[in-house]
Amino acid sequence: MGALLPFSGSESAIGRNLEQAMLLAIEDLNAAGGLDGRPFDLVSRDSHSSAVRGFNQLLHLLYTEEVRYLIGPEEDELAIDIAQDVRELDVFHMMPGYAAPTVARSEAKGGWMRLAPSSFEVGCTLARMAFREGVDTVNSLAARDDYNSMVSSEFTSHFTSLGGNLLPSVTFTSGEPSYTQKIKDAFASRAGRTLLAAYPASGSTIVTEWAVSGSPGTWFLGPALRTEVLLANIPTGSIDGYVGVSPSLSLRSECDLADGAEETVDCTTGNAAAFIGHFSRRWDGEVPLPAAHFYYDGVVLIAMGLVYGQARSGAIPSSGYELKKILRELNDPGHEAASWRDLKGAMDRLRAGIPLRYVGAAAEYEFDEYGASKHYVMQRWTVDGDAFVDLPPVRVTCEAWR
Repeated sequence: MGALLPFSGSESAIGRNLEQAMLLAIEDLNAAGGLDGRPFDLVSRDSHSSAVRGFNQLLHLLYTEEVRYLIGPEEDELAIDIAQDVRELDVFHMMPGYAAPTVARSEAKGGWMRLAPSSFEVGCTLARMAFREGVDTVNSLAARDDYNSMVSSEFTSHFTSLGGNLLPSVTFTSGEPSYTQKIKDAFASRAGRTLLAAYPASGSTIVTEWAVSGSPGTWFLGPALRTEVLLANIPTGSIDGYVGVSPSLSLRSECDLADGAEETVDCTTGNAAAFIGHFSRRWDGEVPLPAAHFYYDGVVLIAMGLVYGQARSGAIPSSGYELKKILRELNDPGHEAASWRDLKGAMDRLRAGIPLRYVGAAAEYEFDEYGASKHYVMQRWTVDGDAFVDLPPVRVTCEAWR
């Protein structure tokens, strides 16, 4: 398997943590017997948090290393740029990251699967939150990259479809030395909520300059901002009480979804806590980022598909298109569950040709016809000083795949 991660550049803080999650998955899978005794391996390359340099590294993984199973990148632009090569080479492309592009397309070659919630689900959830809070007007301050601009667009369009009013939004280019004028323009219209859709490097600069300017208005915070990198680079307390959303790490079975009338749901977090402990024991007390749960799962899902595919046909699936079909079949809700906590038992049954759906570190997986993971709950959170604080999760009520 090959992975492209930001080990250097503006997003470098997350690269090592995500790689640690994947290396842990490789260790767990090999301890479970690998692929009929042959070990799984991971080849990692540095995107340098750059579209140009990262693209060259992707080409190296595909054409020099000749990896058949690609994981990442975090940068959505790179994932889009490499799509043609993935198709032509019939590679399988697992996209665990929040910013991964949508996979609403059918292809005869290449296999794309997305694990985290889509910009549609994020934007719709934020819009419904604002509307239920009685907010009359919204706008956004959003980076011009594909992911954050899509989150912004989905947020504002869903809010207007609910009957709310949209005020002028503002976009910016990441990496600018100052965003003072952009901040002024965004809050000039006095919207009830302003969504900050950005990555942590630019987001921390914006929050700092916004605090210096007097902290006008009220923020909503996009999912990419839930990282310690943001809190370490803003004035302590400057965004206390402001609310954001990100993928829930509670399993669907850990949430009470019985009452469809209520958007907030009760969830437990035992599965995520167990994975955090597993990760921390392996990596000297370090804690996995929320995204790391999905990266661990991405590696395990690929391995499950390869083991099951070999058991069924006698050959390892080398076609990305074929592996995607296998993973969609395996994760049928009617199949017996297999947990990340017992990969040996899961691999033994898969080798016997028994189909199993995966209960991972981040989710119980079920995929739509295009390969996008279905999400039923999103996590609300806020900030208190130098820490993130979870709030009651909310139900995903958007109709993209229902």
